[in-house]
Parts: sequence; C-alpha cells; structure tokens
Amino acid sequence: MTTNRLSISQENPHCLTSNFKQLDVQTAQEEVYSFFVEIVNKLTPEDVLREFKSLFIDGLDSEYSDYIPGIYNIFLDDYEQELYNTLKRCCYIIVNNWKTNRKDKYIQDLVNLFINENLKIKDNNPLVVKTCKIWLEKFANSKDYKDLKLFATKYEDSSKGHWANRYTSYLLIDQSVNNKNPKEQQEAARRLSKQIKDKFKFELAMYIARSQSGVSSTTRYKNPSILGDQALRLIKTIVLKRGVFSYDNIAHIFIKQTEKQTLKEFKINLEKYLFFSVENQESVENLRQHFAHTLSLWKIDYNQEIITKEFFLRACNRVIDYFTIENAKEPSQLFILLIAQGHALTLVIILLKVILICRNSRRHLETRIAHLIRFYEKYSEEECKGVINFIEIFNITFAIYAENVEYNLIKIEEKQSSNQQLNLDSYRVFSQMKVDRQK
Repeated sequence: MTTNRLSISQENPHCLTSNFKQLDVQTAQEEVYSFFVEIVNKLTPEDVLREFKSLFIDGLDSEYSDYIPGIYNIFLDDYEQELYNTLKRCCYIIVNNWKTNRKDKYIQDLVNLFINENLKIKDNNPLVVKTCKIWLEKFANSKDYKDLKLFATKYEDSSKGHWANRYTSYLLIDQSVNNKNPKEQQEAARRLSKQIKDKFKFELAMYIARSQSGVSSTTRYKNPSILGDQALRLIKTIVLKRGVFSYDNIAHIFIKQTEKQTLKEFKINLEKYLFFSVENQESVENLRQHFAHTLSLWKIDYNQEIITKEFFLRACNRVIDYFTIENAKEPSQLFILLIAQGHALTLVIILLKVILICRNSRRHLETRIAHLIRFYEKYSEEECKGVINFIEIFNITFAIYAENVEYNLIKIEEKQSSNQQLNLDSYRVFSQMKVDRQK
C-alpha cells in the first residue's frame, strides 16, 4: 500500500507517534480529516477500513509501556471529548462517501471495528493503553455509536428487532439538524432519511393501487405500515375531506385571514383553526381548553405586536411542542392524554394542520417525533401500542397529504349501508401530482 502524507502504513504503524507529537489537537484533527477525505475517494473500501483500523485500533494490544498508538498522543492531555469528535467525523467522512457511491455493505464492517478483541482491557496492558481502550469502550456504548449503527441497518428487515427500528427516518432527521454533529453526519443522515421516506411513499402508493385491484394477489404488494387492512380505510378517511372543506383549502384561508393580525388575535384564531372539524369535539373539549389557555400565555408581552413571519414560525413550532414533547425529554401532557384516550388520529390531523400553514415547521415536527421515539424505546412494543399506532397513522397521513402527491377518493359504485353512514367500500383511492400553493 502506498504510504500517505500521514505516514500510515500497515508495516510500520509506530511511525505515527513522532508525527502526532509535533501537532496540536486541531491541526492533527484537520490532517486526519483531510487524509480520510483523500483515501476514501481513492482506495477500495477494504483498504479504507484497514487504514482506519491501523490509526485507531491497531497497537492497543501493546504490552510495552513506552508505546502509545500515535493518534492518541494528542488526546492524552485531557482531550477525551476531542477523541470522540475525531472518531465521529472520520466515520462520517467514510459513511457519507460510501452512501453516495452505494457501497453501503461496508458500513457494517466499519461499525464492527469497534467490536474488536484488541479493545478488551488486559491485565498486562500499560496504563496509557488501558486509558485508550476505556475511551473506545465508552464510545462504543455511547449515543454517537448508536447513531452510527443506524447507517448500517438493512431497512428491508426493519420489521425485525426492536420496534423503534421501523422509524429510523425520524432518528436520522434528528441527527441531520443537530449542529453539534459533523457536517458529513448531517448530510449523510439527511440523505438516508429521505431515501427511507421515499421508499415508504412508493410502497404505500403501490399498496393502495394494487390492493384495490380485483386481480391482485396479496403476495404481489406490500403494506409498508403495520396497520394491516385498516390502513386502506384510514387512507380513505384521511382523504375524505374534499372541496372547500379540504385541509389544504382551510389552511390557505387561515393564512390569508391572519395576515396583519396581532399576536393575541393570531393565537385565538390558531386554536380555532386547529380544532375546526375535529371528530368527537365533546370528548376533546377539556384538552382544547387546556391548549387554548397554555397558548394564550405564550409570549404574552408581545400580544399587541403584529404577527410576523418569525412569530408565525415560532408559534407553530411551539404548538408542535405542546402536542408532542415540550422539553425534548418527556412527552407533553396533551400528547399523553390524547394517546391514552384513543385520539391518535385527532392528534395527527392537528399536527398536519400546523404543517399545512407552515411547511418550515416540518423539520421541527420530525425531530420531536424522534425525541418521542427515543423516550419510549426503552419500553416494550406491547407497552407502546398507543404510541406506535400514532406514529403509523402519522406516517400514512403525512405521506398522502403533506407531500407532492395528492390522493383523491372516487366513487365507483352505489352501496348504501344499513345505518345510512358513508360506505367507504364504494370508493377507490387515486393519486396525482399536487401543485404546492404554500407561500
């Protein structure tokens, strides 16, 4: 293998030591990042993995107290966090490149490098080597490593394992907006999240089309949700709102009517808009009053100010917090009550209405969904049935109503139910490209 400017070679990894001793932390980090940017574009994945292992792992089985793996020399003076930052960014420089060039299968090999016999602490390891191993062990048990493993998941098998695996796209969105993450991680997370969501939208469209065909076999299409046959009825229920009372039209009217209102007037109208035409109004009246009171107290000192685009966005983001997870750590009271009382669809429609008037809040909403998943993932699937049902309804609703494809119901036959209620079986769902009217 050709020796690079960091003098990393498989034959003599000890040559790193003198190089790094002469560099300060930031300079050494930039050298390492530039090195991986260069080799990931030139070398095979196998060689890139070998170089990564040579730099961060090989040598940690040393029995000689006078040897410290070269890269670690710059971190031993109380720069543990900088080591983690360096590891993360190097990993995502590699991951981002491999994702772009469809070399995904090697990402699992990168993740597995941290499950290495050399990293086990041995009695005869020098103290400094033990320190290095402890640091890597902490990294392998950290949230950062857990985030890294998301990129190695085979999403075709997401139905297996922990229930949270089905909702990785939201966890990736959370990574993509976290400015503490390296730019390569944010970019890779953004790209992969979009791929997963696009895959869900495609499978949902195929499921809808084929499940309504009399000649289709159930083996010829895949339902991307876990709601079973209930999914199609849910879709019909969601797209039932049409004409002047469609969610899109009402959102458009709300935006126009609230221009140049004061913040106080805007908050009052926002509450009315969100709960307008909500099913089972009586059963959520107490929750509605609680929300109205809470919203009225927000930014009360600015009540007489004219609503601006900034306040519009901040108000919508705040509403999302009220209905999901207010402090990014624990579910809000409104979320808990709506889920516990079986109002998952009502909650989803309220959140949909927020996004239809403020598309820029979409990313904020998805990060809050990620925080909910992180909170509940410590519980079993059985304990989280209500939350999982909410996320499934959310996935379907936003795939068919807040994206660039519009779904419509077409009545194909006259079927009157015995109780005079609308018979959804007499309708079929069709889709078409949607023109975005959002300002």
